[in-house]
Amino acid sequence: MSFKEKILADLAAAKQERQRQYQEWQQAVKAKEHQPQDVNTETEEMSRSVSTNYDDSTFELDQDVAELESFSLNTEPSEEVSKNLDSQVDQQLVGDPEEVRLAHEIENSEAMDTVETEEDINSAALSSEREISDNIEATKEQPNLRELVQNHDLPSDEELSVWQTQAKESNSKELDYDDIEEVGVKEMSRESRRKTNRLAAKISTVFVSLLVLVILAGGFFTYRYVTSAIAPLDSKDKNYIQVEIPSGSGNKLIGKILEDNGVIKDSTVFNFYTKFKNYSNFQSGYYNFQKSMSLDDIAKYLQEGGTAEPQKPVLGKIAVPEGYTLKQISESVTLNANTEETTDKTPFKAEEFMATVQDESFIAEMVKKYPKLLDSLPEAKDVKYRLEGYLFPATYDYYEGTTIREIVDQMLAAMDSNLSPYYASITNSGMSVNQVLTMASLVEKEGATDDDREMIASVFYNRWNIGMPLQSNIAILYAMDKLGEKTTLAEDAAVDTSINSPYNIYLNTGLMPGPVDSPGMSAILATINPANTKYYYFVADVTTGAVYFAESYEEHSANVEKYVNSKLNN
Repeated sequence: MSFKEKILADLAAAKQERQRQYQEWQQAVKAKEHQPQDVNTETEEMSRSVSTNYDDSTFELDQDVAELESFSLNTEPSEEVSKNLDSQVDQQLVGDPEEVRLAHEIENSEAMDTVETEEDINSAALSSEREISDNIEATKEQPNLRELVQNHDLPSDEELSVWQTQAKESNSKELDYDDIEEVGVKEMSRESRRKTNRLAAKISTVFVSLLVLVILAGGFFTYRYVTSAIAPLDSKDKNYIQVEIPSGSGNKLIGKILEDNGVIKDSTVFNFYTKFKNYSNFQSGYYNFQKSMSLDDIAKYLQEGGTAEPQKPVLGKIAVPEGYTLKQISESVTLNANTEETTDKTPFKAEEFMATVQDESFIAEMVKKYPKLLDSLPEAKDVKYRLEGYLFPATYDYYEGTTIREIVDQMLAAMDSNLSPYYASITNSGMSVNQVLTMASLVEKEGATDDDREMIASVFYNRWNIGMPLQSNIAILYAMDKLGEKTTLAEDAAVDTSINSPYNIYLNTGLMPGPVDSPGMSAILATINPANTKYYYFVADVTTGAVYFAESYEEHSANVEKYVNSKLNN
């Protein structure tokens, strides 16, 4: 039986006892009306006794109420419990008939303390009902509170703690229908709120976790996307895409044009990346882009500037350095100079190149095309290669479908273009183009700076003018097919100057029959405009490369001993 049921049962029993006593009192009153005077005197004494008992009862009920309030039973009162508690108060007042009559008069008097006592009792009942409603679930198996109150034996703190523990353990017990209807709704509401709060906490945790994951995933995919947008769109695609960049275009517009033409992945990334890397001064014009170009490659290409008219896409480049022989050039045409990878090849072969520069029909065609350049071209029987020295050292583009004949044609056209301003002065000097290129091929190899080349050209002219052999190891090495190869100082000093060759300018006076390499513009200009000196000799320091000039053989011999022989012996 629950705590509430115990209290209600005790109150019901007290009510029944009061009704029984009240009936006895009524019977006693009726009997008193027929009794003699001495009985009335006895009744007055009983009335005083009832009054005294009433006061005692009132005092005890006040204590009961105070002790009930000490349990802090603050729940909302129900009408039924209030009536039961009122009945209990009536039962406390039951005595003999005279006492009941006197008590009845006291109950009907508004000025009497009984009314105040009943109001206190009702207040205690209201407070008790509120506490019962809130705590009925937790106190189902606790002791009879009414008996404790009447006996003034309130539980200690330790006993209350034990009851609370027992109440918690009894939470798992099933409530009956009335308990759920009267009390359980509030408790179930609290539990529902707790469950709702727990569910809300779980949902919040899941939401925050998902949000963090989304942010991390977004950052990762953004990084991957930007990285891929900076890299080449397709590193294996070698096809060209021709794009026109209008004048006045900014980074944003250029990025959009490139994205629309399929050159880059994202124009926004291009815009921010070029600004971040401080790429600026992009030029207008026509460009031939490739999907294999990175954003850095594209930005640098835009800084170089496009062409005024559309050009065929450049597949690669061929580099010809100054002083290269035809054999060396034949190796250069096989390498694509547009990349740093030495394994990147052009579609041309060295054998095809050498066959072309020796093809007489091709040479005859070129003589007609460039008459001023090739008018003094030596005969085939006099030289190793007729076009040796006539191919201008520079970098050349090749395109889809470009042939090796077109490459050689470009090199001849470059030499003709660079010499065009000087054809008249060459003719006026009494020299031929072949003689200028032949002298320039020696100056190219002997000198390292523009000043040295002008001085060396002056020495060769001074010797030539007096019929003295030019005496250059460069021509001897070419005759031996060693020019362009790496040789030691000892091998260079021990070169055989007695070989039988038209290129042996130790034995033969004057110039060789033709150039021995392709001179650059600096050597050609030094040959056309040499320094004015009286030097006949020069020697280069084998360690520093500095060139020392002399007018006499004795002075020259001293320089050779000092700057060459002494260092070779060490």
